[in-house]
Amino acid sequence: MSTRTARGCVIKAGEMEFRPLDGCRVATAVGPHLGARIVRLDVVEVPAGSVWRPSSSPREENVVVVFGGSGSAASGTARRPVGRADTVYAPTGDPYELSADAGDDLTAYVWNTELRPERAPGTDPRRFSRLWNEETQLKGFTGTGQAETSARTATMNFLFWPGTGSPQLCLHCGFMQPGEYFNVHVHPESEEAFIAFEGKGQLHLDGEWYDAAPGDVLFAPPGVPHGTRHPDEDPTAPRFATCGGPTPFDPVLYQRAGVPTDVR
Repeated sequence: MSTRTARGCVIKAGEMEFRPLDGCRVATAVGPHLGARIVRLDVVEVPAGSVWRPSSSPREENVVVVFGGSGSAASGTARRPVGRADTVYAPTGDPYELSADAGDDLTAYVWNTELRPERAPGTDPRRFSRLWNEETQLKGFTGTGQAETSARTATMNFLFWPGTGSPQLCLHCGFMQPGEYFNVHVHPESEEAFIAFEGKGQLHLDGEWYDAAPGDVLFAPPGVPHGTRHPDEDPTAPRFATCGGPTPFDPVLYQRAGVPTDVR
């Protein structure tokens, strides 16, 4: 059952409401209906052999995570085959497109924001990556003091972030082995929207823990505590992975990782 409060929500994948749009199906998981003012998170289902080609504004950024199926994706004039766990970044003003293979539906989660006037696009942004890209990571995150912390900390991959040319949106992937936490924290000026991508675990929102399965979504407004954990103590249990990020990006995460916060 989805949980919605004035201070955020956890939305179960099976309770999202889809609508037909341009030959595809779209559900807005996070948006103005939840009080989100900075970020929107849509779930897009592209039928086999079809194309999702949304319109975009000159100040719009998009990040795509392929949740299931296979096909190809375009960002601006660049195109690449994609499958589960592949990711796409469409810089400000550049269109993106998702095409599903002839024999396979494609499902994607899409983060969208309008670039704020004081922020400038990157000079040569990365357009494609994968959730399991380990080139830049945050380890040993101790949270920001809103809840008791665990020393058994998760690892977070940075996929799209200031170091890859993203001025406002970001995409991170946190993966937890049994017993590990991404400790509770807040983003003072950012809205957080992320999904459970793989395995089963729990999501923290404003003092409570909620069971989560793949496709579930968490939304936390600025200043609301949130985090994740893998509560299973069986060392053979599958890992729990989440992906998403605060919008605008929170420089604290990169400072904790010891990497620059400047947009390249």
